[in-house]
Amino acid sequence: MTEPAPLSRPQLRRMLRKARRALTPSEQRQAALGLYRQLAQHPLFRRAKHISLYLPSDGEIDPRLLLRAAQRRGKATYLPVLSAWPRTKMVFQRVRAGEKLRPNRFRILEPRINAARQRKVWAMDLVLLPLVGFDDAGGRLGMGGGFYDRSLAYLAQRKAWRKPTLLGLAHECQKVGQLTQASWDVPLQGTVTNKQWYVAQETPLDSTAPK
Repeated sequence: MTEPAPLSRPQLRRMLRKARRALTPSEQRQAALGLYRQLAQHPLFRRAKHISLYLPSDGEIDPRLLLRAAQRRGKATYLPVLSAWPRTKMVFQRVRAGEKLRPNRFRILEPRINAARQRKVWAMDLVLLPLVGFDDAGGRLGMGGGFYDRSLAYLAQRKAWRKPTLLGLAHECQKVGQLTQASWDVPLQGTVTNKQWYVAQETPLDSTAPK
Protein backbone atom coordinates (compact mmCIF):
# COMPACT_ATOMS: atom_id res chain seq x y z
CA MET A 1 0.00 0.00 0.00
CA THR A 2 1.45 3.35 -1.05
CA GLU A 3 1.72 6.32 1.30
CA PRO A 4 -0.82 9.10 0.65
CA ALA A 5 0.66 12.12 -1.08
CA PRO A 6 1.38 15.02 1.31
CA LEU A 7 -1.05 17.89 1.17
CA SER A 8 -0.04 20.97 -0.77
CA ARG A 9 0.05 24.30 1.07
CA PRO A 10 -3.30 25.39 -0.46
CA GLN A 11 -4.90 22.05 0.50
CA LEU A 12 -3.49 22.24 4.02
CA ARG A 13 -4.65 25.83 4.34
CA ARG A 14 -8.21 24.89 3.35
CA MET A 15 -8.30 21.97 5.78
CA LEU A 16 -7.01 23.98 8.76
CA ARG A 17 -9.25 26.97 8.08
CA LYS A 18 -12.22 24.64 8.00
CA ALA A 19 -11.16 23.11 11.33
CA ARG A 20 -10.90 26.42 13.16
CA ARG A 21 -14.12 27.75 11.66
CA ALA A 22 -15.87 24.61 12.93
CA LEU A 23 -15.22 25.61 16.56
CA THR A 24 -18.40 26.71 18.34
CA PRO A 25 -18.75 30.19 19.87
CA SER A 26 -18.40 28.59 23.31
CA GLU A 27 -15.21 26.79 22.25
CA GLN A 28 -13.85 30.03 20.85
CA ARG A 29 -14.52 31.88 24.11
CA GLN A 30 -12.84 29.14 26.13
CA ALA A 31 -9.88 29.15 23.75
CA ALA A 32 -9.50 32.93 24.10
CA LEU A 33 -9.52 32.59 27.89
CA GLY A 34 -6.98 29.76 27.73
CA LEU A 35 -4.71 31.85 25.52
CA TYR A 36 -4.96 34.74 27.96
CA ARG A 37 -3.97 32.48 30.84
CA GLN A 38 -0.97 31.18 28.89
CA LEU A 39 0.40 34.63 28.09
CA ALA A 40 -0.89 37.39 30.35
CA GLN A 41 1.48 36.74 33.27
CA HIS A 42 4.40 35.45 31.23
CA PRO A 43 7.62 37.53 31.50
CA LEU A 44 7.72 38.11 27.73
CA PHE A 45 4.31 39.76 27.82
CA ARG A 46 4.83 41.56 31.12
CA ARG A 47 8.18 43.07 30.11
CA ALA A 48 7.12 44.15 26.60
CA LYS A 49 6.35 47.86 26.21
CA HIS A 50 5.39 47.85 22.54
CA ILE A 51 3.17 44.93 21.48
CA SER A 52 1.56 44.21 18.11
CA LEU A 53 -1.57 42.05 18.11
CA TYR A 54 -4.39 41.44 15.64
CA LEU A 55 -8.18 41.30 15.59
CA PRO A 56 -9.53 37.82 14.83
CA SER A 57 -11.31 36.73 11.68
CA ASP A 58 -12.07 33.44 9.90
CA GLY A 59 -12.02 31.44 13.15
CA GLU A 60 -8.63 32.70 14.38
CA ILE A 61 -7.98 32.45 18.10
CA ASP A 62 -9.04 35.71 19.75
CA PRO A 63 -6.32 37.80 21.47
CA ARG A 64 -8.56 40.70 22.52
CA LEU A 65 -8.33 39.81 26.23
CA LEU A 66 -4.57 40.26 25.89
CA LEU A 67 -5.05 43.52 23.98
CA ARG A 68 -7.20 44.97 26.75
CA ALA A 69 -4.84 43.70 29.45
CA ALA A 70 -1.89 45.37 27.73
CA GLN A 71 -3.78 48.65 27.46
CA ARG A 72 -4.79 48.55 31.12
CA ARG A 73 -1.12 48.10 32.04
CA GLY A 74 -0.13 51.17 30.06
CA LYS A 75 1.60 49.33 27.23
CA ALA A 76 1.61 50.69 23.69
CA THR A 77 -0.50 48.36 21.54
CA TYR A 78 -0.49 48.16 17.75
CA LEU A 79 -2.62 46.59 15.05
CA PRO A 80 -1.65 45.79 11.46
CA VAL A 81 -3.06 48.25 8.92
CA LEU A 82 -3.16 47.62 5.18
CA SER A 83 -1.86 50.38 2.95
CA ALA A 84 -4.09 51.82 0.27
CA TRP A 85 -1.00 51.81 -1.97
CA PRO A 86 0.96 49.70 -2.51
CA ARG A 87 -1.80 47.24 -1.73
CA THR A 88 0.69 44.56 -0.71
CA LYS A 89 2.14 46.64 2.14
CA MET A 90 1.15 46.42 5.81
CA VAL A 91 2.16 48.77 8.62
CA PHE A 92 1.78 48.64 12.40
CA GLN A 93 -0.20 51.45 13.99
CA ARG A 94 -0.87 52.27 17.62
CA VAL A 95 -4.42 51.69 18.81
CA ARG A 96 -5.90 52.95 22.07
CA ALA A 97 -8.77 51.62 24.17
CA GLY A 98 -12.15 52.66 22.80
CA GLU A 99 -10.77 53.87 19.49
CA LYS A 100 -13.18 53.66 16.59
CA LEU A 101 -12.14 51.12 13.95
CA ARG A 102 -13.26 50.46 10.40
CA PRO A 103 -13.21 47.34 8.19
CA ASN A 104 -10.46 47.00 5.61
CA ARG A 105 -10.85 45.32 2.22
CA PHE A 106 -10.79 41.90 3.92
CA ARG A 107 -13.48 43.07 6.38
CA ILE A 108 -11.03 43.02 9.28
CA LEU A 109 -11.30 45.97 11.64
CA GLU A 110 -8.35 48.35 11.77
CA PRO A 111 -7.66 51.96 12.81
CA ARG A 112 -7.88 54.75 10.24
CA ILE A 113 -4.40 55.10 8.80
CA ASN A 114 -2.25 57.72 10.52
CA ALA A 115 1.47 57.73 9.77
CA ALA A 116 2.28 59.66 12.95
CA ARG A 117 1.08 56.72 15.07
CA GLN A 118 2.92 53.98 13.20
CA ARG A 119 5.99 52.16 14.46
CA LYS A 120 8.56 50.12 12.58
CA VAL A 121 8.30 46.41 13.28
CA TRP A 122 11.96 46.23 14.33
CA ALA A 123 11.13 48.68 17.15
CA MET A 124 8.47 46.35 18.60
CA ASP A 125 9.19 44.21 21.64
CA LEU A 126 6.62 41.52 20.93
CA VAL A 127 4.66 40.64 17.79
CA LEU A 128 1.73 38.24 18.22
CA LEU A 129 0.86 36.83 14.81
CA PRO A 130 -2.22 35.06 13.50
CA LEU A 131 -1.69 31.90 11.48
CA VAL A 132 -3.46 29.08 9.70
CA GLY A 133 -1.05 26.28 10.62
CA PHE A 134 2.12 25.80 12.62
CA ASP A 135 4.65 23.18 13.64
CA ASP A 136 6.84 22.92 16.71
CA ALA A 137 9.98 24.05 14.84
CA GLY A 138 8.82 27.63 14.27
CA GLY A 139 7.12 27.03 10.93
CA ARG A 140 4.08 29.17 10.14
CA LEU A 141 1.46 28.80 7.42
CA GLY A 142 -0.39 32.06 6.83
CA MET A 143 -3.44 32.98 4.81
CA GLY A 144 -1.39 33.28 1.64
CA GLY A 145 -1.32 37.06 1.24
CA GLY A 146 2.26 37.39 2.44
CA PHE A 147 1.65 40.58 4.43
CA TYR A 148 3.55 39.47 7.53
CA ASP A 149 6.30 37.84 5.45
CA ARG A 150 6.94 41.11 3.61
CA SER A 151 6.83 43.13 6.84
CA LEU A 152 9.35 40.79 8.48
CA ALA A 153 11.47 40.08 5.40
CA TYR A 154 14.55 41.71 6.93
CA LEU A 155 14.61 38.88 9.50
CA ALA A 156 14.42 36.04 7.00
CA GLN A 157 18.18 35.63 6.63
CA ARG A 158 19.05 36.15 10.29
CA LYS A 159 19.94 33.14 12.38
CA ALA A 160 19.06 34.94 15.62
CA TRP A 161 17.66 38.27 16.66
CA ARG A 162 16.68 40.00 19.88
CA LYS A 163 13.73 42.11 18.73
CA PRO A 164 10.97 41.68 18.11
CA THR A 165 9.98 38.38 19.67
CA LEU A 166 7.69 36.64 17.17
CA LEU A 167 4.99 34.43 18.66
CA GLY A 168 2.24 32.76 16.69
CA LEU A 169 -1.18 32.39 18.32
CA ALA A 170 -3.35 29.40 17.41
CA HIS A 171 -5.88 26.77 18.36
CA GLU A 172 -4.48 23.32 19.09
CA CYS A 173 -6.27 21.98 16.00
CA GLN A 174 -3.98 24.10 13.81
CA LYS A 175 -0.81 22.18 14.69
CA VAL A 176 0.71 19.97 12.00
CA GLY A 177 3.68 17.61 11.97
CA GLN A 178 6.03 19.64 9.79
CA LEU A 179 5.71 22.58 7.44
CA THR A 180 7.94 22.98 4.42
CA GLN A 181 9.31 26.49 4.58
CA ALA A 182 10.25 28.71 1.66
CA SER A 183 13.39 30.86 1.66
CA TRP A 184 11.32 33.99 2.37
CA ASP A 185 9.43 32.50 5.32
CA VAL A 186 10.36 34.07 8.66
CA PRO A 187 10.46 31.45 11.43
CA LEU A 188 8.59 32.05 14.66
CA GLN A 189 10.38 31.86 17.97
CA GLY A 190 7.39 29.98 19.31
CA THR A 191 3.64 29.43 19.08
CA VAL A 192 1.18 29.71 21.95
CA THR A 193 -2.19 27.95 21.94
CA ASN A 194 -4.96 27.90 24.50
CA LYS A 195 -3.36 24.73 25.89
CA GLN A 196 0.40 25.17 25.82
CA TRP A 197 3.59 26.70 24.38
CA TYR A 198 5.56 25.29 21.45
CA VAL A 199 9.05 26.78 21.55
CA ALA A 200 11.21 26.46 18.46
CA GLN A 201 14.58 24.86 19.05
CA GLU A 202 17.59 27.04 19.83
CA THR A 203 15.63 30.23 20.48
CA PRO A 204 15.96 32.70 23.34
CA LEU A 205 12.56 31.50 24.59
CA ASP A 206 13.93 28.19 25.81
CA SER A 207 14.72 29.60 29.25
CA THR A 208 11.52 31.62 29.65
CA ALA A 209 8.66 29.52 28.25
CA PRO A 210 6.62 27.41 30.67
CA LYS A 211 7.65 23.77 30.86
